[in-house]
Amino acid sequence: MTANMKKLFSVATSGKGLIMSIVSMILLVGVISFSVHEFTKSTVTLVIDGEERSLKTHAKTVDELMLENEILVGEHDYIEPSLDTELTNDANVVWIPAVLVHFTNNGEKTPIWTTSSTVQDLFNELNIDIGSYDRVEPSLEKALVEDMQINYESAFTVTLNSDGEETEVWTTSTTVADFLKAEQVILGELDRVEPEQEEIVKANTEINVIRVEKVTDVVEEAINFATVTRNDNSITRGSEREVQSGQKGKVAKHYEVIIENGKEVSRELIKTETIQDSRDRIVAVGTKQVTQSVSRSSSPTSTSSGSQGDWVTFQSTAYTANCAGCSGITSTGVNLKANPNSNVVAVDPSVIPLGSVVEIKHNGRLLGRYKAADTGGAIVGRKIDIFMSSKNSAINWGRRNVQVRVVNN
Repeated sequence: MTANMKKLFSVATSGKGLIMSIVSMILLVGVISFSVHEFTKSTVTLVIDGEERSLKTHAKTVDELMLENEILVGEHDYIEPSLDTELTNDANVVWIPAVLVHFTNNGEKTPIWTTSSTVQDLFNELNIDIGSYDRVEPSLEKALVEDMQINYESAFTVTLNSDGEETEVWTTSTTVADFLKAEQVILGELDRVEPEQEEIVKANTEINVIRVEKVTDVVEEAINFATVTRNDNSITRGSEREVQSGQKGKVAKHYEVIIENGKEVSRELIKTETIQDSRDRIVAVGTKQVTQSVSRSSSPTSTSSGSQGDWVTFQSTAYTANCAGCSGITSTGVNLKANPNSNVVAVDPSVIPLGSVVEIKHNGRLLGRYKAADTGGAIVGRKIDIFMSSKNSAINWGRRNVQVRVVNN
């Protein structure tokens, strides 16, 4: 019994040793294999956004290296060397992931994939030279991030005419209002600008600031007096006497005046104020009948203008009823305004009696028959003033010598 037990123990002991030997052998092979595996790895440097990583890898290409490190390289990313490049020991791999930014260039929007790190780098990448007056938002030092909005406006020149000065100004403003605000041009309540404030400013635009003033101008004007005639039977017919002298009146006219850049552009009458009333001139016209002694000799040598059949040379002028201050009523009471076609002449009653009918001819042509129905302060001696309905006709007549004879008184 004892001998059998020893035999069994011996067998068991020898089996355990075999197992241990096998396990040891496996471990040794594993260690050797691991050592060989690790020893055959390549050492590479991976640079991601400027940060270096030292890696051991069995990857054959750059692409395998990136996949091994769970890095998905996008089509816009920067990778150097290229993905299909075979790796060598001590290789240096640089990867910069691209970001999508939204770039607006003078109003035109464009999505851009870029590996630039700052706004300045992006402009360098796009070969855009930024001028001194150009506008960039955000600032050039700002780091680029995904979905960043970048706005760029290139400056241009416009001409500003304001307060008597012409200035060439660099600007990136989009409207006239923005431009004026940037240039600190303040508009008054009445001021205006051309083009209008809502207009878009473009290169070489001319912007005119018009300073507008509204003022009141008061102008005093004289008002002519009227001449009123009154029949007076105490005065010999053909004579006149001033009963009351005339006096001009005075009014103040209030004008609203618009002034643009120092020059008057409009004037509107808004109020008329009487300062002093005018006073009529009153003239008494004699109506007392007197016996007229008129020679009717047919002697061709007679110089009496009242002789029927004798033609006598007179100096003639012409007048109308529509002159300033004229009543239109003759000294004998004929209303010339109501009867514009009347054949009337003004005479010196001491030469041709009032009420007489005269014939007048000029250059041998008979002008017609006229009634001596009016007088005038300048009609003295052999002078007559012929009434004409048209002012232009009276002006055109001027001063002419005519032949006159009395045919009835």
